[in-house]
Amino acid sequence: MRTEHDLLGEMEIEDQAYYGIHTLRALNNFHITGQSIHTELVEALVTIKKAAAITNRNIGVLDPQKAEAIISACDEILAGGLRNHFVVDAMQGGAGTSANMNVNEVIANRANEYLGGKKGDYDLVHPLDHVNMHQSTNDVFPTAVRIAAIRLLKPVTECFADLQTALQEKEEEFSRVIKAGRTQLQDAVPVTLGQEFGAWAQAVSRDRWRLYKAEERLRQVNIGGTAVGTGLNAPKAYIFNMIERLRDLTGISLARTDYMMDPTQNCDVFVEVSGLLKTSAVTLSKIANDLRLLSSGPYTGIGEISLPAVQTGSSIMPGKINPVIPEAVNQVAFQIIANDTAITLASMSGQLELNAFMPVIAKNLFETLDMLRNVLPIFIERCINGIEANEEICRQKLDNSTVMLTALTNYIGYDNATEAALTLKETGKSIKEIIIQRNWMDPELLDEVLKPERLTSPISIRKEKPTHE
Repeated sequence: MRTEHDLLGEMEIEDQAYYGIHTLRALNNFHITGQSIHTELVEALVTIKKAAAITNRNIGVLDPQKAEAIISACDEILAGGLRNHFVVDAMQGGAGTSANMNVNEVIANRANEYLGGKKGDYDLVHPLDHVNMHQSTNDVFPTAVRIAAIRLLKPVTECFADLQTALQEKEEEFSRVIKAGRTQLQDAVPVTLGQEFGAWAQAVSRDRWRLYKAEERLRQVNIGGTAVGTGLNAPKAYIFNMIERLRDLTGISLARTDYMMDPTQNCDVFVEVSGLLKTSAVTLSKIANDLRLLSSGPYTGIGEISLPAVQTGSSIMPGKINPVIPEAVNQVAFQIIANDTAITLASMSGQLELNAFMPVIAKNLFETLDMLRNVLPIFIERCINGIEANEEICRQKLDNSTVMLTALTNYIGYDNATEAALTLKETGKSIKEIIIQRNWMDPELLDEVLKPERLTSPISIRKEKPTHE
């Protein structure tokens, strides 16, 4: 055991622990979620510390030997080392101070070992005086959250592109499968199954574009603003060089905000990004709901499509297969909407020069991005790609409904079409049979009008006037 001290007194730290007293106090205070800070957030925080060490060395305020030790410690962590020492709970008071201190202490103690010292030997490399030089949690943590969010957002955007492609492929595959379209869950007019998939693809395309553009909102950072955005204790040379180092290390086109007090206290950018993610979740849930409806039954429901069977559906009902993948997508969407509410409440609750609720914003934003990145490939590979059309059922339902009557009103008139609907209901005869028996249309013209391409696209010109009896 080793002894460390802070403002509140002394504590005993396990010899093997690379974290220190500030982290231990956070461990004692915040037994909340059981989840430590996100891996991407750890990497973003460590990258900032590395950039700061390089910058402070280059401007001549940090001893080169200490700087190299800090940089080496950061590189070791970024390569995957010491990850089990980042232990503070993702949900924490202090606007991210516990996370920042956890990173400072692990880097400092590893840097001390590089210099021949021991953990806790802070005369060599100090967590605050050296690792945290010219920084505050209040500019480090918001900057790190932005960097981590951008890194997590990119693969999500790519997943939406993959989903759009998968839906468009089904649009082409099912382009000739004609079926009943429905409005308000009631029979409406003919559509193709491909058109339904195409409409979903268009919605996903919008989500993909929105999320692609969302990255721009996250690029402006307040690093160098220190405590409240005024830059207190940070030299101008540090402020202007720091952003360059971060660009180099992250490969992200970060920009120093012109007014650093703004992102220090205002979190509206996270509300905006979360709102776009919520919008995409709404789209996904709508598609999942439609797939569940169209595949329902399969014998007593709509049953116009078959979803891939991925697992047995019941412990009591033999032969039952449930739409578990769309159901999982629905549940992810519900959680994303809940996360968005938490982000909104946390963002509006910031006071004066700082928002103290950045940790819950980060936790929920990262969870949303993780869930989307994980569920979208599952949705594509284990559901969308394997969907099959039940063409016979589609055509049978179409022929035994009033769906085609709307296409015939220009030829037989609304009143006759209504009479045909009533006759169908009473006799069970097909619409085509009723119209031919009543001599309302020439059979050849009727066949022409009822071609799938005419039923599912705008007409060119009416060939007959309505016949009224």
